[in-house]
Amino acid sequence: MTTETVVFDLGGVVFNWQPTVLLRQVLPGRAADEAGAVHWVREIFQAFDPDGDWAQFDLGNAEPEVLAQRIARRTGLAVGEVMAVIHGLAPHMRVKDDTVELIHDLKACGHRLVYLSNMPHGLARWIEDDHPFADWFEDGIFSARVALMKPDPAIFHAVTEKLALSDTSPVFIDDAQRNIDAAHAVGWRGVRFETAAQVRAQLVDHGLLNPAA
Repeated sequence: MTTETVVFDLGGVVFNWQPTVLLRQVLPGRAADEAGAVHWVREIFQAFDPDGDWAQFDLGNAEPEVLAQRIARRTGLAVGEVMAVIHGLAPHMRVKDDTVELIHDLKACGHRLVYLSNMPHGLARWIEDDHPFADWFEDGIFSARVALMKPDPAIFHAVTEKLALSDTSPVFIDDAQRNIDAAHAVGWRGVRFETAAQVRAQLVDHGLLNPAA
């Protein structure tokens, strides 16, 4: 088995990310049912449009208070309601234990593991400070620290350059198809995350893990 570079997304892959569930928890009056939650997910996050308000947060261009004011003006939500969403992010983003097990199995096989995540400054610090992050990954890039975000091809090139990747076609694991498509466009091999078990099976097929791992 040859050793390779595996690049992990974080939200939705290593950490729980279910925005409709989040909004039903922190904005029960607005997102009382699934339809209401879907509506407010669309309004607040704008499908993570690179020109949208939330994207500016992920790019490191807006602090939480500024973000809350922008979203409130645009949507009619109260600033306090938007802040409740922001403050609810960390408690919502629980670690996916089965993904962490997969990470350790890949490391045991000698693969180089790094991360590439659209993540604002505050959540990036929380991830680093409150989790055994150095045990999981050798290095990585948070969008807010490079002012670039997926699916912009420039952030994939930044990973190659800043992390000195010798592998020109690393395996990239992400839960968003548009990010997988962007990775393919720059020559990476993409694996769309649905479950850790499904990704594990695909990595076995790619020859990165033994079937019994």
